[in-house]
Amino acid sequence: MFLAINNWNSQYERVNLGGLTCDSEDFYNAEVHSNAVFLPKIEPGREQYIGFFHMGAYQEALSGYGGIQHCLIPCPKLVIVDRDEDGEYTTKLFAKEQSYKSMLKILGY
Repeated sequence: MFLAINNWNSQYERVNLGGLTCDSEDFYNAEVHSNAVFLPKIEPGREQYIGFFHMGAYQEALSGYGGIQHCLIPCPKLVIVDRDEDGEYTTKLFAKEQSYKSMLKILGY
């Protein structure tokens, strides 16, 4: 897994960080049996980004691209982030987010 966070030089605070799937282990912790995670403190008017990359043991491996995702949570928008010759970041939409209609069609509805 690769994690990206901005505002590294800010004051930190303890947070509870979890997902929205049905897994009992859908939370992120620093150590086993501890939910202590510290992230930059949220400040009004300042955006905080947290990116998780290269994770998920079986989402698309089992469902295939555009298939039924775990816990019937639609596949998110897929975006390519790159850097141009001048060092500026660019983004390109690779695939729109999966719709509920697409998932229902796969299930035969």
